[in-house]
Amino acid sequence: MSPDPSNSLSIHCRDEAATDRLGARIAKSIVNGVVVELNGQLGAGKTRLVRAICEALGIETAQVNSPTFVLLQLYTDGRIPVAHFDTYRLGDTDEFVAIGSDEFTNSSDWLCLIEWAERVAECLPDDRLRIDISATSADARQVVFTSTGSVSSALLQRIRENADESGG
Repeated sequence: MSPDPSNSLSIHCRDEAATDRLGARIAKSIVNGVVVELNGQLGAGKTRLVRAICEALGIETAQVNSPTFVLLQLYTDGRIPVAHFDTYRLGDTDEFVAIGSDEFTNSSDWLCLIEWAERVAECLPDDRLRIDISATSADARQVVFTSTGSVSSALLQRIRENADESGG
């Protein structure tokens, strides 16, 4: 059986500006209570996409960086409060639970953006938006979205509808 094309979307971002526009498009589409998992190699652009989403939500981007050493950063000054996780340095899923992740991932109030989410996938809600980012050149990225339930499917549909003519 082939996958349902309505549950996935692939976008090519030819440069960092296109990635930033994609982040704004996601932010325009997003609602509270969504969990977004971001996966990709080191340097793929996960944090750049998070920064672009946060900027479009009205969050001061100077505070948005990879929380690799602190694991979690909270941004509450935008349209939607954001819990930004980076699970790269976690030893196991118990550490993710120990930092109180379920308070955010099971909340209807927070947008959760989780870098390296494949490391803690078993702790995440079944309904989430998965974003896989891969470098196709020094500046270009392939971004693949996959929805896993009704909330993330509705989000993916809004992202499609909020497409702009500028590409990305």
